[in-house]
Amino acid sequence: MKISCMLGSDLEMAPLAIGKIEAFGYDEAFSAEINNEPFFPLVLAAEHSKQIALTTSISVAFARNPMTMANLAWDLNQYAKGRFVLGVGSQIKPHITKRFSMPWSKPAARMREYILSMRAIWDCWEGGGNERLDFRGEFYQHTLMTPMFVPAKREFAAPSVRLAGVGPLMTEVAGEVADGLIAHGFSTPQYMREVTLPAVERGLAKNNRQRGDFDISSPIMVVSGADEESFEANKQAVKTQLAFYGSTPAYQPVLELHGWGDLQAILNRLSKEGKWLGMGELINDEILNTFAVVCENPQDIAPLIKSRYQGLVDTWQCTFMTPDEQLQQAIINAVQAS
Repeated sequence: MKISCMLGSDLEMAPLAIGKIEAFGYDEAFSAEINNEPFFPLVLAAEHSKQIALTTSISVAFARNPMTMANLAWDLNQYAKGRFVLGVGSQIKPHITKRFSMPWSKPAARMREYILSMRAIWDCWEGGGNERLDFRGEFYQHTLMTPMFVPAKREFAAPSVRLAGVGPLMTEVAGEVADGLIAHGFSTPQYMREVTLPAVERGLAKNNRQRGDFDISSPIMVVSGADEESFEANKQAVKTQLAFYGSTPAYQPVLELHGWGDLQAILNRLSKEGKWLGMGELINDEILNTFAVVCENPQDIAPLIKSRYQGLVDTWQCTFMTPDEQLQQAIINAVQAS
């Protein structure tokens, strides 16, 4: 199993952070589009690293048109000397329409076309613009590419694309047109076995591709700590995060699979009432242990991840950090060896 580390969004700290992440031996570093732009930290990371892969997990696809995203990903991959992987996700309708003021319809079908249109743009650029750009779809049309707008730097091929998905439709699209899936943190091993993997396989079959050529990454949640105080603080933080995810209607099928479907409506109502602080108390220990790897001793993290996710996840997006650098190194080495 590969292991990826969160880079963070602090631009001033990015050069120091990526140096430390690469020295630890992580396979990847990722940035996320939360409350900052996700590409800027990776530009600095590319400048101050040599071998580690760099990826967005995720950048919001529908906040940008395919040409804009294709440009960003192409330029960053050239600057990173072929080490960049574009991770995209759809976000949910309220954010796309109300926060980004962008169109929303048929998200899975739109995303399929979004990725295919980027690939058409990149194919045009890889050929130096000699092949006419002529992508005509239901949602996107890209039919103009004059020589002036073809990137001059074409030393490296277009980046790989990973697609974030929870539901079976988006997950199947990932298997069909992307190079990997970014599973949501609000997934369980059972959900991945019964819903995620079958959807991936259906998508792969559409293009006669094999599971071995496809990467599934996941931000597996971990509850642990160097002492009782840090363990409890981490536990409460993860419970709050699970409650936040659980309040989203799009993630209700995960809860329903485990017989907790009624909880989603309660969490959703509390979120609309602005009662965020108390929502985490509704996540009991059974739910917590189903979604997260919970262990008081951090030494147990790697074997528990292996026992629960072997064969399901290829890359662990690690967000668990301990001030004990030797322990962190031991966790990294043990996960990579699994």
